[in-house]
Amino acid sequence: MDIKHVEGRKAGKLMLYAISTCPWCRKTKALLDELGVEYSYIDVDLVPEEEEDKINQEVERWNDRLSFPTLVIDDEEVIIGFQEEKIRQILKGQKQ
Repeated sequence: MDIKHVEGRKAGKLMLYAISTCPWCRKTKALLDELGVEYSYIDVDLVPEEEEDKINQEVERWNDRLSFPTLVIDDEEVIIGFQEEKIRQILKGQKQ
């Protein structure tokens, strides 16, 4: 699985499931970059065919509609779609 990692300040474990051509996914990545937080992401549409089922099951665990972006925070909370204010609010409380 081609999970990419972006360095930044620790703000918990952030995993972003995205689609490479999705403008809302790009906005979410840009927001996380702007906030300077460390996160990992995977562009689900670029996953090799033999890994598609596995990654879809992983996303579906958090988002049964399989919509993107899906941001999982600390394996506990999920933000579906581009929700700038919610992302800012949650990550603001996790600054070190």
